[in-house]
Amino acid sequence: MTTLLALDTATEACSAALLHDGKVYHRYEVIPRLHAQRLLPMIDEILVEAGVVLAQVDALVFGRGPGAFTGVRIATGMVQGLAFASGKPVIAISNLAALAQRAWREYGAQEVCAAIDARMDEVYWGCYRLHEGAMQLVGEERVSAPESVKLAEGMNEAAGSGTGWQYADRITVKVDHAWPELLPDARDLLALAMPRWLTGDTLDAADAQPVYLRDQVATPKPRPE
Repeated sequence: MTTLLALDTATEACSAALLHDGKVYHRYEVIPRLHAQRLLPMIDEILVEAGVVLAQVDALVFGRGPGAFTGVRIATGMVQGLAFASGKPVIAISNLAALAQRAWREYGAQEVCAAIDARMDEVYWGCYRLHEGAMQLVGEERVSAPESVKLAEGMNEAAGSGTGWQYADRITVKVDHAWPELLPDARDLLALAMPRWLTGDTLDAADAQPVYLRDQVATPKPRPE
């Protein structure tokens, strides 16, 4: 059976999860600014609990962002180090997708507008729809002011998931329910990674890169006349 190890540090939450022999082993803590100290011990704890060594892991999964710049870099650096050391492939999963997946796992939401507080009066956001047990992106992931959040084409109703929904009074999208307290969890990375593993959609360690979104939408300043 497939053995996957997932880790995430993109937000205030730090988590690690292992799928082995059909069972999930898991650690999750909300510990701002302590991710670098706790992540490796978490990984060691769940490997020991499952009786697994890194060499038995088929692939490494990580939350590639968007999220806090430092947090995303921690997860990226850790997964690259483990992948180089073990020679294992990597699967990169969106943290917004993980938020949508958590909303389905905990509340049964099948269409989700996921949003993460991006600071600087902006939110990272994207819309997702459930397909065969895994949330899939509908449209694009974006970063914008809360007022610019909108449902993807073809989505009439959705739920809200993630810290970006603390700005619900400024988001014009009408949702059935919103859970601003939800943070990404490595357990949901496992669920999203399995379809990719089965289709061979993996990366080499050197190609495991963070996605910040804000960098992608930066525009050059106009040159002076």
